[in-house]
Amino acid sequence: MVFALALYFLPALVAQERRHTKAVAIFVLDLFLGWTFLGWVGALVWAFTEDNRERATEAGVSDPASTARG
Repeated sequence: MVFALALYFLPALVAQERRHTKAVAIFVLDLFLGWTFLGWVGALVWAFTEDNRERATEAGVSDPASTARG
């Protein structure tokens, strides 16, 4: 049972571990739509997406979109 719960909440756990800025939203998506395979996969993909704002802040860039434009 514990393994099943850990697998169900894997996207939320990944988001928490990666300190994703949208970790709460990923948890909510996983909680309510994780029972559908599409909702679970969507939450997992979202959890693994790179969070550019956090990395840019660590690098000292205030607006990561402005550096992408050139």
